[in-house]
This record gives sequence, C-alpha cells and structure tokens, in this order.
Amino acid sequence: MRQAPKGGAGSSGAAPSDGRPVSIGTVLTLLREEFPEVTISKIRFLEAEGLVEPERTPSGYRKFTAADVERLAGVLRMQRDHYLPLKVIREHLDALERGEQVQLPAQATAPRDLVPGMREPGEDRPAAARVGREELLAAAGVDEAALADWESYGLVVPGADGSYDSEAVTVAKLVAELGRFGLEPRHLRAVKAAAEREAGLVEQVVAPLRRHRNPQTRAHAEATARELATLSVRLHAALVQSALRVRLQ
Repeated sequence: MRQAPKGGAGSSGAAPSDGRPVSIGTVLTLLREEFPEVTISKIRFLEAEGLVEPERTPSGYRKFTAADVERLAGVLRMQRDHYLPLKVIREHLDALERGEQVQLPAQATAPRDLVPGMREPGEDRPAAARVGREELLAAAGVDEAALADWESYGLVVPGADGSYDSEAVTVAKLVAELGRFGLEPRHLRAVKAAAEREAGLVEQVVAPLRRHRNPQTRAHAEATARELATLSVRLHAALVQSALRVRLQ
C-alpha cells in the first residue's frame, strides 16, 4: 500500500489521532476541516484514479490509514492551490515516494472568468429540484411566448410531466440574458449543436465504463463524465476568449 509522501503536499493535521485505520465517513469528517466541499464521491473518485489505495476488510469496507488521509489531503491541496491535473499530481506523488525532490508550480489563480460556478470533478450534485412552467417563467423573467420560442429551438426542454430541471432553469436565465444583447434563439442553435457534440464525445469515453457490472466502475464512469464535462466547458470558454482577443485587437 502506498504511504503518504513526505514534503511537497504539506501537512493538514487531518490524520486519525490514535493511528488506527478509519472508515471513509471518518475520513470525510477529517478532511472537511480543511476542505469543506469534499464529498464521499470525491474520495471514491480519487481512489478509482489510483491516488489512494485503502485497505479492505473481508466484508469489503474501506479502511484508511493516517498515511492515506494525509495523501488525500495532499492531493486535494494540489488541486485547490495549484490546479494540477490528476495525472500530474500522481506523477508528483510517485516521485516523492522515490525520494526525488519535485518543485510544485507557484500557486495559481483560479480561472474565474471560465465557467463560474462549474463543479469540480468528483463533486456530488445536490438533488435535482424540478420547477413548473410558471416558476421557470418567473426565474427567467420572460413571458410565455419567449419560452415557447426557446422550446421550439430545443434550447429549453421540459420533462415528460411538463416540469423543468435545474439545468433548464439555468439555460433559460442565460438565454434571457443573451437576448438583452439582441441574440435570438435562432442565433444560439450553433451553441446548442456544439454542446451536443461535446456531450457525445464524453459519452463515447464513458460508455464502456457505464456498461460494466461493477458498481464502483459505474460510479467511476459518472465521476469521469463530470471531469470531462468540466474540462470540455473550460476549453470551450478559453477558445472563445482566445478567438475574441484576436478579433478585438
């Protein structure tokens, strides 16, 4: 089993005080002292990516040592402070285990101009609350005719029962904001088409994992899909900004 590398990742003080292996729930409590947004799904995702290897009891329960908890804290710290991809973090930790001195990049500034509010890979989503048509109209600040127009272009899609999920509410608000600048639904068809193509690429990557019988593998597929979606949206935003810089020079 891997041991927490010394140096490089820092010490969180999150390790179990008595030295005994602990459950994933206890690990979550320990890590949340420094990382309040961490979730059990995030811990499982990092395990699936090979960044931590907890012991397993005969009945299959995970047991994390103090070294495991410190290693997880180091991974989360490198994600938070340096925005390193998991592959680079893994290489960094492996180098530290070999006794090599590896210099981390300077702490990065979060790219807040790229997709504000986008959840990080591995984060849990809250239960999706659905709203009715009147609530959606009120949230977007538009009338029935505008909503009907958006639906005709497939920008906002109701569920089978006529209600709307949280993504539909977000889309409606954004379409309404773009409308203030003269952009009509017909102008946004290309944006929707690009989004569907990106979703298709993500689906191609995770489809084999989703068909797997192992529940952990299927959970890994969901986490991978979220990570790919986040990276795809950030890339899209960066490319738009780059293109605009060229055109506005």
